[in-house]
Amino acid sequence: MAQTDGDREMADVDATAGADANGTEGDSVREKQRLRLLPGSTDTAASFAFEKEDHTLGNALRYMIMKNPDVEFCGYSIPHPSETVMNLRIQTWDNVSVYDVLRRGLSDLAELCDVVEDKFTVARDEFNAAHPDRVAAK
Repeated sequence: MAQTDGDREMADVDATAGADANGTEGDSVREKQRLRLLPGSTDTAASFAFEKEDHTLGNALRYMIMKNPDVEFCGYSIPHPSETVMNLRIQTWDNVSVYDVLRRGLSDLAELCDVVEDKFTVARDEFNAAHPDRVAAK
């Protein structure tokens, strides 16, 4: 069976989802893929299933994707509380690829998390420097 552009795009997204923080593929690639393209998807309207994810990723990713002006709609759902799957739907304007939008959303969210972590670390270090007696109590 011939591989479509969407299949190739999804394979790229799957590979990205299985990469570790250094961008290299680690042990997680040997596990079942945690990101699937759901049936009935097109290049401008697609649904994805994220295994072992919940509202934490769903709401944050939906927010980041909706900030993109090329996105017409983005929403997520948790089909059932006892299932560890989060479904994400993306629809774009004109001929903008949902795969590019998903990649950008994941990248933007990762960058945002890095900024929050950096700011937290600086604030913690400043607090510890200003209050050495509280740190020594540990």
